[in-house]
Amino acid sequence: MPARAIVSYDGSDNDHDAVALGRVFWHAGATVDLAYVRHSAELHEGSEAVARAQAQRMLSAGAVLLGAAGAGTHVALNASTPEGLAMLASFLDANLIVFGSEYRTPAGRVRPQPSAQRLLEGGPTAIAVAPAGMRSWTDARLEAIKTIGHDDGAGAEDTAASLAGAVGGTTTGEIEAADLLVFGSRADGPADRLNLPSASLQRIEDATVPILAVTGKPLVF
Repeated sequence: MPARAIVSYDGSDNDHDAVALGRVFWHAGATVDLAYVRHSAELHEGSEAVARAQAQRMLSAGAVLLGAAGAGTHVALNASTPEGLAMLASFLDANLIVFGSEYRTPAGRVRPQPSAQRLLEGGPTAIAVAPAGMRSWTDARLEAIKTIGHDDGAGAEDTAASLAGAVGGTTTGEIEAADLLVFGSRADGPADRLNLPSASLQRIEDATVPILAVTGKPLVF
């Protein structure tokens, strides 16, 4: 299935990093939308209308930053951000959710925020996380993509090859040369769920470039 991404966006600086990564995927050919999960509805109709309008204005501003023609904006209502995003992804047939790093992450490092961490451990879609500060990068290109994971997990290899082909890049065997790390799920788990080895989850914390974790079903760009 062609890559369709949802960028989790709440207007914060770290979610501006997520928008920057979403733009990279859009240039690679993915469909990219923005989404915000509200945790509760207002009790009064007038207050609820104001809250919905505020959320839509915030997402519209994010869409301008994204710069992707035709990008959709979606406000979901769910007590849990990861559950709300997963349900929206199912509704939209999206197979990738993009996050910024956790608040106060040092610039140039990747730290999955709690919602991303929840989905990295058994979620139904691929998950991408942008390094802190990616919003200020003047040139975010994917010239070299490195896969990390089990040799028998085809999802990562095929995703990396498709993405490299879409952007005119290459795959590489050297982590130090990589502009993106693609983490593969274990082959002995469900093909439609993330099932990363514990070593991969630890290596994500050491990343200094964007990461993309995929299920057994590769993304096609």
